[in-house]
Amino acid sequence: MINIKTPITKKEIKVLKAGDAVLLSGIIYTARDQAHKKLVELIEQNKKLPLELKNQIVYYCGPTATPPGKSIGSCGPTTSSRMDPFVEPLFKQGLLGMIGKGRRSKKVRDFVKKYNGIYFISPSGCGALLAGKVLSKTVVGFKELGPEAIYRLEVKDFPLIVSIDPFGKSILGDV
Repeated sequence: MINIKTPITKKEIKVLKAGDAVLLSGIIYTARDQAHKKLVELIEQNKKLPLELKNQIVYYCGPTATPPGKSIGSCGPTTSSRMDPFVEPLFKQGLLGMIGKGRRSKKVRDFVKKYNGIYFISPSGCGALLAGKVLSKTVVGFKELGPEAIYRLEVKDFPLIVSIDPFGKSILGDV
């Protein structure tokens, strides 16, 4: 297992290879379909984003309601390919990493390589286990979207696998 902390840099992710097991600690941001759409609309309109994307990681997740005494509800990954149309505009804003589940298109793999980014997969079906790795959750954008709002998550030892490394190598192949 490789331990990494956010925010990450291109230099730090250059040592990661497809298939590496990682424990991630630090800050990540959730964003699903509707949040991605709104982010890209703001980018196209040259408007301020609700978060700074430079050197950040976005987790494709819509957490469930937070039970009493917990920091978050179940927070498993959602299917990443739905976010494929939004990847390049976010990379252009400085995003370095994405977390989700499943294969990506060849175009996304090419963008990961072009922008020296990274795509991690998270264990699907393990939302309750992953919730135990989240120390705190705060809404930072698009509160009106409910579970699809953008949340700032502080995580500790969040288990991931490098699916597409900065060199464009993929362990899952293309969609």
